Order: sequence, then C-alpha cells, then structure tokens
Amino acid sequence: GTGAAPISSIHNAGLPWELGVAEAHQTLAMNGLRDMVVLECDGKLMSGRDVAIAAILGAEEFGFATAPLVTLGCVMMRVCNLDTCPMGIATQNPELRKNFEGKPEYVQRFMMFIAEELREYMAKLGVRSVDELVGRYDLLHVKDTDSKAVSNIDVSRILPDVLPLTTGYGKKRSYDFELKERKDYGILHGKRGIRKTIENGDKSEVACEVENTDRTFGTMIGACITRFHHEGLPEDSVRIKCRGAGGQSFGAFIPRGETIELTGEANDYFGKGLSGGKLIVKAPEDAAYDAENNIIIGNVALYGATSGEAYIAGLAGERFCVRNSGAKSVVEGVGEHGCEYMTGGVALILGSVGKNFAAGMSGGVAYVLDEHNTLYRNLNKELVLMENIESEGDRSVIKTLLQNHLKYTGSKKAKALLDDFEGYLPKFKKIIPAEYKKIISQDDRR
Repeated sequence: GTGAAPISSIHNAGLPWELGVAEAHQTLAMNGLRDMVVLECDGKLMSGRDVAIAAILGAEEFGFATAPLVTLGCVMMRVCNLDTCPMGIATQNPELRKNFEGKPEYVQRFMMFIAEELREYMAKLGVRSVDELVGRYDLLHVKDTDSKAVSNIDVSRILPDVLPLTTGYGKKRSYDFELKERKDYGILHGKRGIRKTIENGDKSEVACEVENTDRTFGTMIGACITRFHHEGLPEDSVRIKCRGAGGQSFGAFIPRGETIELTGEANDYFGKGLSGGKLIVKAPEDAAYDAENNIIIGNVALYGATSGEAYIAGLAGERFCVRNSGAKSVVEGVGEHGCEYMTGGVALILGSVGKNFAAGMSGGVAYVLDEHNTLYRNLNKELVLMENIESEGDRSVIKTLLQNHLKYTGSKKAKALLDDFEGYLPKFKKIIPAEYKKIISQDDRR
C-alpha cells in the first residue's frame, strides 16, 4: 500500500482484479442486491481496454493510482518509506521536493487518453455509454490459442456458462443511509439548527449526548463549515459539548473553527484526518476510575491528521498519530506503534509508550515523559534520534501544550507536571527523525 513493497510482493501477492470484480458482481446479482450498490474496481488499471473489461465484468467506477502517479514523474524507486524519493513526490525533504515537476494537466491528459481508448472499444462493441457496458458478459470470450498453459486456465467462474446479464446501480433501489437520523443532521437542520449561523460565520454552541453508534460525529458539521468557508472559521466558532461514548471516527476531518469537547470516551479512529479543528476528551467528573491510567480513546487516533489540536486526558490505544502530518496532540500514554509514519506535527505523550514507537517516522517531533527510563526499549531507532530537552524552544512547546491541556481538560497529570515543571523537564525525551533534524538545522543556519 505504501508503494515501497518489494518487487516479489508486487508480482506474487494478491489476486487479479478480474477475479474480484466478477465474483462481487455475480454474488450481488444472485442475491438481488446488485442495483443497490455502486461497484468500483481498482488495482493497476493501465488502459482504456482495462476499463472496458472491468465494466463488462460488472464495475461502474474505476480507480487509478499507479499510472497517474507515473505521469507526475514517479519512477517507481520503491523508497517511499525512506524519505529519499528522487522525484520529490514521497518526501518531506525540501531539497528533494525541488525535483518534482508534475502538473495536474499531465494527469488530465492521461485520463483523456484513457477515455478516448475506452470510447474506441465501446464503438467496436456497439454500446453508447459505460452504463450499457456494465455486466455485459456476452461481449467477452476466451481467445483461441494453441498454448497449453493458456488452455489450462479455468475461466468458468469469470465467464460462467449461464451469464448473469444484469445492469448496475439503479437509483430507485439505492440504499438509504438515513443521514437525516444522524445527530449531525439534527444539529445542523433541527429546530435550533446552526446551519444558518455557520453560513453567516457567526459563533454557536451546542450540547448533546452521544452513543458509540454515532459514527463520524461532527464530520457532517465540518463539511458544512468547509462548504461555506473554504479556509475554515476562526478558532472555536462552532463549539459542540458532548457527553457519553463517541463512536468510530469521532471528530473525523473536522476543519478549523470547529471544536468538539467530549466528556466520556471515544472509539477507534478518533480524530481521523483532523483538518484544523480542535478535539478535547476528558473523563466525567464522577468517574470511578483514574483517567491518566485508563484508556479513554481507542486505536488509530488522529490517523492522517493534517492540522488542528487534540487534548486527551487519559490513555490512547495502539497506532496513535499514525501518518500525522501537522496536528498537535497531547495524550497521557499510548499503546504500540505510536507515531508510526509520522511526517509532521507535534505529539506530547505524558506517559509510557508501547513497542515499535516512531517506526518509519520521517518528520515532526514527539516529546515523551519517560519517568521510568523505559522508552529506549520500545523505540524503533531506525530513523529517529532520542534526545534530552535542552533548547528553550522545546521547553516552550512542552509548557504551552501542558498549559493548554490543563485548561481544556483539567488534567490532574498536567497540573502536577506544571507545578514542578523544572523537576519533571529532565524526564522528558525528544524523538526527532535524524534527516528531519538535519533539514531544520540547515534552515536555522540560513
């Protein structure tokens, strides 16, 4: 998935998309479900002919990744995870980024060629649209060949004798996701809905109860903000105070100006793709547990976050801040694989970390409170350095984040650390990628 897989995996792992599309389409058709869903195919589509075959086998949407990447200059060096991409694509190094010469027009032109070739095949087959092509198994046949290897291939499951000639997705039977029943929709469009307030750029505050079935809470509100204000709103323009258990992807993708405060706990993928907003999680005032020693948010929190802030008064599960590229976060301990593939932002961790911390981390900084000197055992040292806190800049970042953490969550741990900041400071460790540190040093010298 990273583009850095070895060549043996590329050639020998996985199955051809022809098998997957045919099986999915036929199974849905046999169960009377095919017209309720859109079937998408991707996996090394390279030509208009590929698209035509995928459509005939049942697909109606088509995903392209490798080919457009190549049009932008990728030479498939397979070093995406090393931050050494020579074409300036998969790297945070500003010197290497200067090598990037891709333009959107290159991808546009490539897709036009794909479409043109597809039209040529459609003309030969006598169909006028892609919709007419979907599921038309009668337009495919096995080539005659003298090759024993080819003749031994069994394609009966791809092209069965009884061809299920069916159409694709139909709006009449489209699945109702019941978005109007979601809490976000009620907050936006209910009797006291805030949609108009958001449209006008005014401030608003809402309180509500949430349950763990309320998935992606806050995302629809964030989409509304982005729709009317492309760059977001001023900080804390839309404040949502929640109580209860946040479902999966709580606060995902929320933009600048949206602040969600949760008193309770949250499930996996908390703050996924955070895009400028602010997330706050704290235990209830009457909680029968000690927040700093209990997991309060699930696995894979802040996955792929690009900007914004998150303050979590408690522990996080595994894979915290994976692929974070710009968000600032404070948490009181994390499970395994924390800060994996992180490329930017700041993570302040006020407690222990699990195994494989900072694996593949190529940017950003993590500050870890290492009270028992165990961090070195769990640190993946391949790309990062572990340093003491010596610069005034690092001291200032840690103190500011602690003050914010205390302000927003009332964290007992943050208060204890601030009360004896100079005493605790030597116990903090700074985790920074070696190459990233060189880049920062060069910028400072300039």
